[in-house]
Amino acid sequence: MADNPTSGGSKDLPANTKGGSSDGNSLVVCFGELLIDFVPTVAGVSLAEAPAFKKAPGGAPANVAVGISRLGGSSAFVGKVGDDEFGYMLADILKQNNVNTSGVRYDPNARTALAFVTLRADGEREFLFFRHPSADMLLQESELDKNIIKQAGIFHYGSISLISEPCKSTHLAAMSIAKKSGSILSYDPNLRLPLWPSEEAAREGIMSIWDHADIIKISEDEITFLTGVDDHNDDNVVLKKLYHPNLKLLIVTEGSKGCRYYTKEFKGKVPGIKTKAVDTTGAGDAFVSGILNCLASDLNLFKDEKRLKEALLFANACGALTVTERGAIPALPTKEAVLKLIQQPAAAS
Repeated sequence: MADNPTSGGSKDLPANTKGGSSDGNSLVVCFGELLIDFVPTVAGVSLAEAPAFKKAPGGAPANVAVGISRLGGSSAFVGKVGDDEFGYMLADILKQNNVNTSGVRYDPNARTALAFVTLRADGEREFLFFRHPSADMLLQESELDKNIIKQAGIFHYGSISLISEPCKSTHLAAMSIAKKSGSILSYDPNLRLPLWPSEEAAREGIMSIWDHADIIKISEDEITFLTGVDDHNDDNVVLKKLYHPNLKLLIVTEGSKGCRYYTKEFKGKVPGIKTKAVDTTGAGDAFVSGILNCLASDLNLFKDEKRLKEALLFANACGALTVTERGAIPALPTKEAVLKLIQQPAAAS
């Protein structure tokens, strides 16, 4: 394992072809939702049983933006919050974490989204969302910071911003701007069924932009949901139903077991790193931060299997460290912490 898997520009494409940090890392622009998670102060209870709740910043694209910055990369967030105390608190958290917030907008007529989230004793997550509508759903195309999107070496997004208008059209417009500017498009569907009108609407919405992405990260559960096939370990299912001709890299995360990867030239598996899990919130976002941060310093990473496997081990370590602490943003690791974990003798197992 190289001492620094995030270093080294590509021979094919200069690392800093787009706006980014002074050390040559391309800028990663994350688009989507930024909200407040309310988490019970006691573990293993239902929302109804919770005696009290603690507020925490949330929203997968925002978590990824912070994760990249925490790793020493260059990131920006594009989205909308309410013109309220929670909205300004969230924007301040992004700024404190060195995330560019020029693309953040404030809605005077809608509140910042809220989500009550718990992990019950039976291991099932329970969600209760307050978005009727929330500010993130109301981002207009005219409010987009086109300049920051055009600077993106990588443009990353989820599917929650596709659920309703006007945000859906704004999302599609932002993708189009990024694509025309030569950005790599990165997609983590991050399925949240309770937010969609129906399972069919979720499936159709998630798949509606599938063929536009250069990089897609999905979980095993999402394979089953999107394909209708129970065996999410079957490479043929993944390749036939989910791999599209323009895709450069498809990653399937397997939790603590690691991840699988598929490109046009090769496929394989990278083992997970064992840590003691306290809270799995944000582990997937930390993984995405890890792989995108590596890619931002080497935009042709997916062409070299050895370098790709090193980057995926780095991403696995990001996820593994995040589960050892409560909350998503507070638990996102530094590059030093990730490299230290990787270099432990029994790291990969």
